[in-house]
Amino acid sequence: MENFQYHNPTKLIFGRGQLEALKTEIPQYGKRILLVYGGGSVKRTGLYDRVMTILNEMGAHVEELGGVEPNPRLTTVNKGIKLIKENKLDFILAVGGGSVIDCSKAIAAGAKYEGDVWDIVMKKHVPTSATPIGTVLTLAATGSEMNGGAVITNWEDNDKRSFGSIHTYPRFSVLDPELTYSVPRDQTVYGIVDIMSHVFEQYFHTTENAPLQDRIGESILRTMMETAPKLLDNLESYEHREVMLLNGTFALNGTLSMGVKTDWATHMMEHAVSAVYDIPHGGGLAILFPHWMAYVAEQKPEKVAQLGVRVFDIEAKGKPLEEVAKETIRSLREFWTSIGAPVSLADYDITDDQLDLMAERAMVRETIGGYVPLEKEDVKTILRNAL
Repeated sequence: MENFQYHNPTKLIFGRGQLEALKTEIPQYGKRILLVYGGGSVKRTGLYDRVMTILNEMGAHVEELGGVEPNPRLTTVNKGIKLIKENKLDFILAVGGGSVIDCSKAIAAGAKYEGDVWDIVMKKHVPTSATPIGTVLTLAATGSEMNGGAVITNWEDNDKRSFGSIHTYPRFSVLDPELTYSVPRDQTVYGIVDIMSHVFEQYFHTTENAPLQDRIGESILRTMMETAPKLLDNLESYEHREVMLLNGTFALNGTLSMGVKTDWATHMMEHAVSAVYDIPHGGGLAILFPHWMAYVAEQKPEKVAQLGVRVFDIEAKGKPLEEVAKETIRSLREFWTSIGAPVSLADYDITDDQLDLMAERAMVRETIGGYVPLEKEDVKTILRNAL
Protein backbone atom coordinates (compact mmCIF):
# COMPACT_ATOMS: atom_id res chain seq x y z
CA MET A 1 0.00 0.00 0.00
CA GLU A 2 1.19 3.53 -0.81
CA ASN A 3 1.53 6.23 1.84
CA PHE A 4 -1.51 8.50 1.81
CA GLN A 5 -3.35 11.32 3.52
CA TYR A 6 -7.13 11.45 3.60
CA HIS A 7 -9.24 14.50 4.33
CA ASN A 8 -12.86 14.94 3.25
CA PRO A 9 -14.46 18.11 4.62
CA THR A 10 -17.95 17.64 3.12
CA LYS A 11 -20.84 17.30 5.55
CA LEU A 12 -23.42 14.79 4.28
CA ILE A 13 -27.04 15.46 5.21
CA PHE A 14 -28.83 12.28 4.16
CA GLY A 15 -32.45 11.17 4.17
CA ARG A 16 -36.06 12.13 3.71
CA GLY A 17 -37.02 15.76 4.31
CA GLN A 18 -33.46 17.04 4.68
CA LEU A 19 -33.99 20.03 2.40
CA GLU A 20 -34.92 21.96 5.53
CA ALA A 21 -31.26 21.79 6.57
CA LEU A 22 -30.58 24.62 4.11
CA LYS A 23 -32.07 26.99 6.68
CA THR A 24 -29.27 26.30 9.15
CA GLU A 25 -26.39 25.45 6.81
CA ILE A 26 -26.39 28.33 4.31
CA PRO A 27 -26.35 31.24 6.81
CA GLN A 28 -22.95 30.05 8.04
CA TYR A 29 -21.48 31.23 4.73
CA GLY A 30 -23.54 34.25 3.73
CA LYS A 31 -26.83 35.37 2.21
CA ARG A 32 -25.72 36.58 -1.22
CA ILE A 33 -26.21 33.42 -3.23
CA LEU A 34 -25.67 32.11 -6.75
CA LEU A 35 -28.30 29.43 -7.38
CA VAL A 36 -27.10 27.02 -10.08
CA TYR A 37 -29.33 24.43 -11.72
CA GLY A 38 -29.79 22.54 -14.97
CA GLY A 39 -32.70 22.14 -17.36
CA GLY A 40 -36.39 22.24 -16.56
CA SER A 41 -36.67 19.28 -14.17
CA VAL A 42 -36.04 21.27 -10.98
CA LYS A 43 -38.94 23.53 -11.90
CA ARG A 44 -41.24 20.76 -13.17
CA THR A 45 -40.84 18.81 -9.92
CA GLY A 46 -41.39 21.84 -7.70
CA LEU A 47 -37.91 21.61 -6.18
CA TYR A 48 -36.97 25.06 -7.47
CA ASP A 49 -39.99 26.60 -5.69
CA ARG A 50 -39.18 24.77 -2.47
CA VAL A 51 -35.57 25.97 -2.53
CA MET A 52 -36.57 29.55 -3.38
CA THR A 53 -39.11 29.58 -0.54
CA ILE A 54 -36.36 28.64 1.91
CA LEU A 55 -33.96 31.23 0.48
CA ASN A 56 -36.62 33.94 0.58
CA GLU A 57 -37.48 33.08 4.18
CA MET A 58 -33.79 33.56 4.97
CA GLY A 59 -33.84 36.99 3.38
CA ALA A 60 -31.21 35.92 0.87
CA HIS A 61 -30.23 37.86 -2.23
CA VAL A 62 -30.30 35.32 -5.08
CA GLU A 63 -28.81 35.43 -8.55
CA GLU A 64 -29.63 32.51 -10.83
CA LEU A 65 -27.66 30.48 -13.36
CA GLY A 66 -29.98 27.96 -14.98
CA GLY A 67 -29.62 25.74 -18.01
CA VAL A 68 -26.34 24.03 -17.07
CA GLU A 69 -25.63 21.43 -19.76
CA PRO A 70 -25.23 17.65 -19.13
CA ASN A 71 -21.59 18.10 -20.17
CA PRO A 72 -21.13 21.52 -18.52
CA ARG A 73 -19.62 24.10 -20.84
CA LEU A 74 -16.80 26.52 -20.20
CA THR A 75 -19.05 29.30 -21.50
CA THR A 76 -21.60 28.55 -18.76
CA VAL A 77 -18.87 28.52 -16.12
CA ASN A 78 -17.78 31.97 -17.26
CA LYS A 79 -21.36 33.27 -16.96
CA GLY A 80 -21.42 32.10 -13.34
CA ILE A 81 -18.06 33.69 -12.55
CA LYS A 82 -19.30 36.98 -13.99
CA LEU A 83 -22.45 36.83 -11.84
CA ILE A 84 -20.43 36.26 -8.68
CA LYS A 85 -17.95 39.04 -9.34
CA GLU A 86 -20.48 41.64 -10.52
CA ASN A 87 -22.92 40.96 -7.66
CA LYS A 88 -20.35 40.28 -4.93
CA LEU A 89 -21.92 36.91 -4.11
CA ASP A 90 -20.49 34.84 -1.27
CA PHE A 91 -22.05 31.38 -1.64
CA ILE A 92 -23.03 28.94 -4.41
CA LEU A 93 -25.97 26.57 -4.04
CA ALA A 94 -25.91 23.82 -6.69
CA VAL A 95 -29.26 22.09 -7.14
CA GLY A 96 -29.04 19.15 -9.53
CA GLY A 97 -26.77 16.31 -10.56
CA GLY A 98 -23.06 16.01 -11.13
CA SER A 99 -22.96 18.39 -14.08
CA VAL A 100 -24.51 21.20 -12.07
CA ILE A 101 -22.16 20.54 -9.17
CA ASP A 102 -19.11 20.32 -11.44
CA CYS A 103 -20.05 23.60 -13.09
CA SER A 104 -20.43 25.17 -9.66
CA LYS A 105 -16.99 23.97 -8.59
CA ALA A 106 -15.36 25.56 -11.62
CA ILE A 107 -17.29 28.76 -10.95
CA ALA A 108 -16.19 28.69 -7.32
CA ALA A 109 -12.52 28.34 -8.22
CA GLY A 110 -12.69 30.78 -11.12
CA ALA A 111 -14.38 33.48 -9.04
CA LYS A 112 -11.24 33.71 -6.88
CA TYR A 113 -8.87 33.87 -9.85
CA GLU A 114 -8.17 36.87 -12.02
CA GLY A 115 -7.10 34.82 -15.04
CA ASP A 116 -8.96 32.46 -17.39
CA VAL A 117 -10.71 29.65 -15.47
CA TRP A 118 -9.60 27.25 -18.23
CA ASP A 119 -6.09 27.66 -16.74
CA ILE A 120 -7.43 25.93 -13.63
CA VAL A 121 -9.09 23.13 -15.59
CA MET A 122 -5.87 22.60 -17.58
CA LYS A 123 -3.87 22.63 -14.33
CA LYS A 124 -1.83 25.66 -15.32
CA HIS A 125 -3.02 27.38 -12.15
CA VAL A 126 -3.62 25.74 -8.77
CA PRO A 127 -6.52 27.27 -6.82
CA THR A 128 -5.66 28.69 -3.41
CA SER A 129 -9.27 29.45 -2.48
CA ALA A 130 -12.83 29.13 -3.80
CA THR A 131 -16.29 30.48 -3.15
CA PRO A 132 -18.05 28.11 -0.69
CA ILE A 133 -20.45 25.60 -2.26
CA GLY A 134 -23.44 23.65 -0.96
CA THR A 135 -25.34 21.07 -2.96
CA VAL A 136 -28.81 19.58 -3.20
CA LEU A 137 -28.34 16.36 -5.15
CA THR A 138 -31.00 15.16 -7.58
CA LEU A 139 -29.14 12.38 -9.40
CA ALA A 140 -27.09 9.45 -8.10
CA ALA A 141 -24.12 9.04 -10.44
CA THR A 142 -21.00 11.16 -10.30
CA GLY A 143 -20.14 11.35 -6.60
CA SER A 144 -19.38 15.05 -7.12
CA GLU A 145 -21.37 15.84 -3.98
CA MET A 146 -18.52 14.60 -1.76
CA ASN A 147 -15.30 15.29 -3.63
CA GLY A 148 -13.36 18.22 -5.04
CA GLY A 149 -13.26 17.07 -8.65
CA ALA A 150 -15.05 18.49 -11.67
CA VAL A 151 -15.20 17.88 -15.44
CA ILE A 152 -15.69 20.81 -17.80
CA THR A 153 -16.12 20.87 -21.60
CA ASN A 154 -14.53 23.49 -23.83
CA TRP A 155 -16.88 22.92 -26.75
CA GLU A 156 -15.16 25.37 -29.06
CA ASP A 157 -11.94 23.30 -28.83
CA ASN A 158 -13.70 19.91 -28.53
CA ASP A 159 -11.83 19.39 -25.27
CA LYS A 160 -13.15 17.98 -22.01
CA ARG A 161 -10.93 17.98 -18.95
CA SER A 162 -11.06 17.35 -15.23
CA PHE A 163 -9.55 19.19 -12.30
CA GLY A 164 -9.69 18.89 -8.55
CA SER A 165 -8.95 20.93 -5.47
CA ILE A 166 -9.46 20.65 -1.73
CA HIS A 167 -11.01 24.12 -1.98
CA THR A 168 -13.86 22.93 -4.22
CA TYR A 169 -15.25 20.25 -1.93
CA PRO A 170 -18.86 21.16 -1.09
CA ARG A 171 -19.20 22.43 2.47
CA PHE A 172 -22.38 20.36 2.77
CA SER A 173 -24.49 18.15 0.52
CA VAL A 174 -28.17 17.38 1.00
CA LEU A 175 -29.01 13.86 -0.21
CA ASP A 176 -32.75 13.16 -0.07
CA PRO A 177 -33.60 10.01 -2.07
CA GLU A 178 -37.09 11.39 -2.79
CA LEU A 179 -35.49 14.14 -4.87
CA THR A 180 -34.23 11.47 -7.29
CA TYR A 181 -37.68 9.95 -7.97
CA SER A 182 -38.10 12.08 -11.10
CA VAL A 183 -34.89 10.81 -12.74
CA PRO A 184 -36.06 9.00 -15.90
CA ARG A 185 -35.12 5.42 -16.66
CA ASP A 186 -32.34 6.17 -19.15
CA GLN A 187 -30.63 8.63 -16.80
CA THR A 188 -30.98 6.12 -13.96
CA VAL A 189 -29.22 3.53 -16.12
CA TYR A 190 -26.42 5.98 -16.92
CA GLY A 191 -26.06 6.67 -13.22
CA ILE A 192 -25.73 2.97 -12.43
CA VAL A 193 -23.02 2.60 -15.07
CA ASP A 194 -21.19 5.72 -13.86
CA ILE A 195 -21.12 4.53 -10.25
CA MET A 196 -19.81 1.10 -11.21
CA SER A 197 -17.25 2.68 -13.54
CA HIS A 198 -15.90 4.84 -10.73
CA VAL A 199 -15.26 1.69 -8.75
CA PHE A 200 -13.52 0.05 -11.72
CA GLU A 201 -11.21 3.04 -12.20
CA GLN A 202 -9.95 2.64 -8.64
CA TYR A 203 -10.16 -1.16 -8.48
CA PHE A 204 -7.79 -1.67 -11.39
CA HIS A 205 -4.45 -0.80 -9.83
CA THR A 206 -1.13 -2.54 -9.42
CA THR A 207 -0.56 -1.56 -5.78
CA GLU A 208 0.25 -4.50 -3.54
CA ASN A 209 -1.51 -5.28 -0.27
CA ALA A 210 -4.67 -3.20 -0.55
CA PRO A 211 -7.30 -5.85 0.27
CA LEU A 212 -9.65 -3.52 2.14
CA GLN A 213 -9.90 -1.07 -0.74
CA ASP A 214 -10.63 -3.94 -3.15
CA ARG A 215 -13.26 -5.46 -0.87
CA ILE A 216 -15.06 -2.16 -0.35
CA GLY A 217 -15.16 -1.65 -4.11
CA GLU A 218 -16.46 -5.17 -4.65
CA SER A 219 -19.18 -4.55 -2.06
CA ILE A 220 -20.33 -1.44 -3.88
CA LEU A 221 -20.41 -3.31 -7.19
CA ARG A 222 -22.39 -6.24 -5.77
CA THR A 223 -24.82 -3.89 -4.06
CA MET A 224 -25.34 -1.96 -7.28
CA MET A 225 -25.98 -5.14 -9.24
CA GLU A 226 -28.49 -6.33 -6.65
CA THR A 227 -30.28 -2.99 -6.48
CA ALA A 228 -30.28 -1.86 -10.13
CA PRO A 229 -32.89 -4.28 -11.55
CA LYS A 230 -35.23 -3.66 -8.60
CA LEU A 231 -34.91 0.11 -8.95
CA LEU A 232 -35.54 0.01 -12.69
CA ASP A 233 -38.74 -1.92 -12.00
CA ASN A 234 -39.86 0.76 -9.52
CA LEU A 235 -38.27 4.15 -10.13
CA GLU A 236 -40.02 5.70 -7.14
CA SER A 237 -38.83 3.17 -4.57
CA TYR A 238 -37.35 5.05 -1.61
CA GLU A 239 -35.60 1.88 -0.48
CA HIS A 240 -33.75 1.37 -3.76
CA ARG A 241 -33.12 5.07 -4.44
CA GLU A 242 -31.43 5.55 -1.08
CA VAL A 243 -29.15 2.54 -1.62
CA MET A 244 -28.12 3.83 -5.04
CA LEU A 245 -27.60 7.35 -3.71
CA LEU A 246 -25.23 6.31 -0.94
CA ASN A 247 -23.33 3.91 -3.20
CA GLY A 248 -22.79 6.73 -5.68
CA THR A 249 -21.29 8.93 -2.98
CA PHE A 250 -18.95 6.30 -1.57
CA ALA A 251 -17.80 5.18 -5.01
CA LEU A 252 -15.93 8.48 -5.43
CA ASN A 253 -15.39 10.20 -2.08
CA GLY A 254 -11.77 9.09 -1.77
CA THR A 255 -12.35 5.91 0.21
CA LEU A 256 -11.47 3.49 -2.59
CA SER A 257 -8.37 5.40 -3.71
CA MET A 258 -6.65 5.46 -0.32
CA GLY A 259 -3.12 4.15 -0.76
CA VAL A 260 -3.52 2.92 -4.34
CA LYS A 261 -2.53 4.24 -7.77
CA THR A 262 -5.74 4.46 -9.75
CA ASP A 263 -6.33 4.12 -13.50
CA TRP A 264 -8.94 6.48 -15.10
CA ALA A 265 -7.94 5.73 -18.71
CA THR A 266 -11.53 4.83 -19.66
CA HIS A 267 -12.85 8.10 -18.27
CA MET A 268 -10.24 10.00 -20.28
CA MET A 269 -11.32 8.18 -23.42
CA GLU A 270 -14.99 8.84 -22.71
CA HIS A 271 -14.30 12.51 -22.06
CA ALA A 272 -12.68 12.66 -25.46
CA VAL A 273 -15.64 10.99 -27.14
CA SER A 274 -18.24 13.21 -25.48
CA ALA A 275 -16.13 16.32 -26.11
CA VAL A 276 -16.46 15.62 -29.83
CA TYR A 277 -19.97 14.10 -29.96
CA ASP A 278 -21.63 15.35 -26.73
CA ILE A 279 -23.02 11.94 -25.78
CA PRO A 280 -24.20 10.99 -22.25
CA HIS A 281 -21.22 10.23 -20.02
CA GLY A 282 -22.72 7.03 -18.59
CA GLY A 283 -23.59 5.79 -22.06
CA GLY A 284 -20.04 6.30 -23.25
CA LEU A 285 -18.63 4.45 -20.25
CA ALA A 286 -20.96 1.50 -20.80
CA ILE A 287 -19.60 1.17 -24.33
CA LEU A 288 -15.91 1.71 -23.60
CA PHE A 289 -15.26 -0.08 -20.33
CA PRO A 290 -15.71 -3.66 -21.58
CA HIS A 291 -13.44 -2.88 -24.55
CA TRP A 292 -10.80 -1.35 -22.27
CA MET A 293 -11.04 -4.36 -19.98
CA ALA A 294 -10.63 -6.79 -22.88
CA TYR A 295 -7.62 -4.88 -24.18
CA VAL A 296 -5.73 -4.70 -20.87
CA ALA A 297 -6.64 -8.29 -19.96
CA GLU A 298 -4.47 -9.45 -22.82
CA GLN A 299 -1.49 -8.20 -20.81
CA LYS A 300 -2.77 -8.38 -17.22
CA PRO A 301 -5.74 -10.71 -16.78
CA GLU A 302 -5.24 -11.14 -13.01
CA LYS A 303 -7.38 -8.31 -11.67
CA VAL A 304 -10.08 -8.82 -14.29
CA ALA A 305 -10.29 -12.47 -13.26
CA GLN A 306 -10.42 -11.49 -9.58
CA LEU A 307 -13.33 -9.18 -10.35
CA GLY A 308 -15.15 -12.02 -12.07
CA VAL A 309 -14.72 -14.44 -9.19
CA ARG A 310 -15.60 -11.99 -6.42
CA VAL A 311 -18.34 -9.92 -8.08
CA PHE A 312 -19.82 -12.06 -10.87
CA ASP A 313 -19.43 -15.41 -9.06
CA ILE A 314 -17.48 -16.97 -11.92
CA GLU A 315 -16.04 -20.40 -11.19
CA ALA A 316 -12.29 -20.18 -11.76
CA LYS A 317 -11.13 -23.59 -10.62
CA GLY A 318 -9.12 -25.34 -13.33
CA LYS A 319 -9.43 -22.44 -15.78
CA PRO A 320 -6.65 -20.20 -17.12
CA LEU A 321 -6.81 -16.61 -15.92
CA GLU A 322 -7.36 -15.47 -19.51
CA GLU A 323 -10.53 -17.53 -19.78
CA VAL A 324 -11.86 -16.25 -16.46
CA ALA A 325 -11.15 -12.69 -17.58
CA LYS A 326 -13.12 -13.23 -20.79
CA GLU A 327 -16.05 -14.62 -18.80
CA THR A 328 -15.88 -11.56 -16.54
CA ILE A 329 -16.08 -9.16 -19.44
CA ARG A 330 -18.92 -11.13 -20.97
CA SER A 331 -20.80 -11.02 -17.65
CA LEU A 332 -20.33 -7.26 -17.33
CA ARG A 333 -21.59 -6.70 -20.87
CA GLU A 334 -24.60 -8.93 -20.22
CA PHE A 335 -25.48 -7.08 -17.02
CA TRP A 336 -25.24 -3.63 -18.56
CA THR A 337 -27.17 -4.76 -21.64
CA SER A 338 -29.87 -6.26 -19.40
CA ILE A 339 -30.54 -2.85 -17.82
CA GLY A 340 -30.64 -1.06 -21.16
CA ALA A 341 -27.17 0.45 -21.50
CA PRO A 342 -25.77 1.05 -25.01
CA VAL A 343 -23.24 -1.43 -26.40
CA SER A 344 -21.41 0.36 -29.22
CA LEU A 345 -20.50 3.85 -30.37
CA ALA A 346 -22.68 3.19 -33.39
CA ASP A 347 -25.65 3.46 -31.01
CA TYR A 348 -24.88 7.19 -31.02
CA ASP A 349 -24.18 7.29 -34.78
CA ILE A 350 -20.43 7.61 -34.15
CA THR A 351 -18.16 6.41 -36.92
CA ASP A 352 -14.39 6.42 -37.37
CA ASP A 353 -14.45 9.92 -38.91
CA GLN A 354 -13.09 11.59 -35.78
CA LEU A 355 -11.05 8.68 -34.44
CA ASP A 356 -7.75 10.56 -34.53
CA LEU A 357 -9.20 13.63 -32.82
CA MET A 358 -10.80 11.56 -30.05
CA ALA A 359 -7.58 9.65 -29.44
CA GLU A 360 -5.62 12.90 -29.38
CA ARG A 361 -8.02 14.50 -26.87
CA ALA A 362 -7.82 11.44 -24.62
CA MET A 363 -4.04 11.75 -24.32
CA VAL A 364 -3.83 14.27 -21.51
CA ARG A 365 -0.36 12.84 -20.86
CA GLU A 366 2.13 10.83 -22.89
CA THR A 367 0.46 7.68 -21.56
CA ILE A 368 -2.84 7.32 -19.72
CA GLY A 369 -3.93 4.72 -17.20
CA GLY A 370 -2.12 3.01 -14.38
CA TYR A 371 -3.12 -0.65 -14.59
CA VAL A 372 -1.79 -0.91 -18.15
CA PRO A 373 -0.38 2.41 -19.45
CA LEU A 374 -1.86 3.26 -22.85
CA GLU A 375 -0.31 5.20 -25.70
CA LYS A 376 -2.28 6.95 -28.42
CA GLU A 377 -2.29 3.93 -30.74
CA ASP A 378 -3.65 1.76 -27.91
CA VAL A 379 -6.45 4.27 -27.39
CA LYS A 380 -7.25 4.31 -31.11
CA THR A 381 -7.48 0.52 -31.10
CA ILE A 382 -9.89 0.51 -28.14
CA LEU A 383 -12.04 3.23 -29.71
CA ARG A 384 -12.07 1.37 -33.04
CA ASN A 385 -13.08 -1.84 -31.29
CA ALA A 386 -15.95 0.06 -29.65
CA LEU A 387 -17.41 1.22 -32.96
